[in-house]
Amino acid sequence: MLLGRMLDYTVERGQLAVIDSRGRRSDYGDGSGPALAIRLHARTTGARIAMRGSLGLAEAYMDGTLTVEGGGDIYDVICLLARNLEGRKPPFWIRARERAGRALRLLHQHNPAGRARRNVAHHYDLTDAFYDLFLDANKQYSCGYFPAPGIDLEAAQVAKMRHIAAKLALQPGMSVLDIGSGWGGLGVHLGREHGVSVHGVTLSEHQHRLSNERAAAAGLGDRVRFDLMDYRDDDRRYDRVVSVGMFEHVGVGHYDEFFARLRLLLEPDGVALLHTIGRAGRPGATDPFIRKYIFPGGYIPSLSEVAPAIEASGLVICDIEVLRLHYAETLRAWRRRFNARWDEARALYDERFCRMWEFYLAGSEASFRHMGMVVFQIQLARRQDAVPLTRDYIAEAERRAAGDLAAE
Repeated sequence: MLLGRMLDYTVERGQLAVIDSRGRRSDYGDGSGPALAIRLHARTTGARIAMRGSLGLAEAYMDGTLTVEGGGDIYDVICLLARNLEGRKPPFWIRARERAGRALRLLHQHNPAGRARRNVAHHYDLTDAFYDLFLDANKQYSCGYFPAPGIDLEAAQVAKMRHIAAKLALQPGMSVLDIGSGWGGLGVHLGREHGVSVHGVTLSEHQHRLSNERAAAAGLGDRVRFDLMDYRDDDRRYDRVVSVGMFEHVGVGHYDEFFARLRLLLEPDGVALLHTIGRAGRPGATDPFIRKYIFPGGYIPSLSEVAPAIEASGLVICDIEVLRLHYAETLRAWRRRFNARWDEARALYDERFCRMWEFYLAGSEASFRHMGMVVFQIQLARRQDAVPLTRDYIAEAERRAAGDLAAE
């Protein structure tokens, strides 16, 4: 069968057994590592996976026509495939899908304000109780920062906020714009810990409501507020601008617009920090499963796509940091938390939704471990002298925030 020929090519290392709907078993790999097995429960499942790639695999798992047997789970299967493709030239069928995706990506990523709002609602306006199942207490739905081995998700998300605040070089009384402010965790943290005023903007109604409730509960309602609006509609200027986990929804065709607007939003001596998932390699296309079920309109850029738009805007790149495995560790924590509370998630939605979400978390983690996904933190300014000449101030500010240095 076609799927068998594809697996013969792909699985050189490890062990993968495929049991078809008639009970026939085929083995792939060199026999090393843990033994994994998948069972196909419908006659057409193998062909569906072969023809539709990751989307076919995901839908088969979601529908229950593919199950994982033995001691492994769907994450182990995805990782086995990813490890075998890591560092190799993709086979022709994957290259063909990527070419088709790149040809259509401007259409898929066309995100004017109305469409952007609908795309955000598709993902972020799920019930708040659902995200409570696996996120940290601050509801940070973005990559944590793991400065030392063994720290847990809660500590990693606090460390991420401190890392961002340090790069913003905040001073009390400054004004901060948070583009794509999520559930308000970062904005509340900056307002509480650094004495700044924060204006957060989001396109999610659920996030907007909860963010303002959190600011009020923290006693910060007078200087930390969140609006339901598109960043393109804001005409004020700010000392600092931060955007975490939002740029992935902008779309390649809107990069020039984003950075031109960012420059207008900054005071002449202002500083901005962009935190976004990125590709370590060349430009690509959004995975079809992600585009259909998780983030319609989303795209993960390579640095070569982002830098020209920054240059055209007149902004200065002050610093670029690449966080490599930090998101893999974050996703592992989310996946384990989600799986531990599967029954609660199923009560909120259904079994198919839970399988979809598990596949999303598992595939995303594998992509950061084996498929070249990273996180870029890009510090920007309008002037060359907007931040100190060396990076020492970043680590010093983080240590001070953690209590390792006496406050000046």
